[in-house]
Formats: sequence, C-alpha cells, structure tokens
Amino acid sequence: MTMQHWLRWLSAAVLLALTAGFGQAATLNIVAIGASNTWGWGVGPRYAYPAQLQRILRRRGIDANVANAGIVANTTAGMLSRLSKDVSNSTDIVVLQPGTNDRRFGVTEEQRAANIAEIVRRLRRRDIYVIVYDPPIPPSYLQFDGIHFTIAAHAKIAATLAAKILRDKKDVCGSC
Repeated sequence: MTMQHWLRWLSAAVLLALTAGFGQAATLNIVAIGASNTWGWGVGPRYAYPAQLQRILRRRGIDANVANAGIVANTTAGMLSRLSKDVSNSTDIVVLQPGTNDRRFGVTEEQRAANIAEIVRRLRRRDIYVIVYDPPIPPSYLQFDGIHFTIAAHAKIAATLAAKILRDKKDVCGSC
C-alpha cells in the first residue's frame, strides 16, 4: 500500500469514526407515574398504557423506553414523595396520571391540585416535559369495579399520549 492509499484509508476511517452515530436519534426516556391504573391493575403491566405507549412509539420509529412507576393505592402525596427515586435525570417526559385515590381516601380537591402542581413544578425545574393525564374517565373505560381501566381504555390512553408526544416531539426531545 502506498503512502497516498494509506492516508486515504486512514482519512476514511477517521471520518467514519467521527460520524458514527451521527443522525441517529437519542433514546426517548419516559416515566409513567401514577397508581393502580398506571401499574395495570386487572389487566397486567404488559397491557397497561405505559407498555402500550412504548410499543406505539417504537412502531412509529422512536426509540422509546417507558418505565412504569405505578404503585397500587398511591395518592398524589405519595407520587410527590417518590419523584426523585422514580424519575432519573435522564428522563425526557413524565406522564402523570394522578387517578382517583385522593378522592377515595378523603384528600381535598385543593390538596390534590396543590400536589399535582408541585409535581409538575419540580419536574419542569429539572427540564422534564410533563403530561398530566387527568381527564374525566367515561364509565365505558372502566372494569367491573368502576375504578380500573379496561384493556381497551389502556390502548386508547396510550394512543392519545403517543399522538401528543409525536405532535410535541420537537419541544420534548429535539434529537429523538
């Protein structure tokens, strides 16, 4: 190999090494925090909206990891107390699904709203995009107990969240 060929080969190798990974999307790290519905009570974690959200985003070409931080019987005060444990600094998005345990356990609407606002404030202070999923839940979304989501409801919720994330992607994670 002549010196000229060797220098061309070396230049190509260096260029390849420098551009390796260029243009590849970063992993989108999402944490779903909530109570039994987030965990997947009655349907199992595999069919809960966090797992379905991960599958939808991956099918859409986004390298997403969705961690399920649902804890059965948790309240917004419990969610607030475990933020630093459940939401790492590498998290891009938190989906907060506060659920109805506060109402069931006698927490006032004012305290519930204050807890949700504080969760959002703490996460935004860490530059984490927050989606609060707390719409009125139609009875058709609920299992026989009137509390927990059906598999179909989890699928609809995951699709709704995925659409929001895809729509807001440039604001959430420019490289994912």
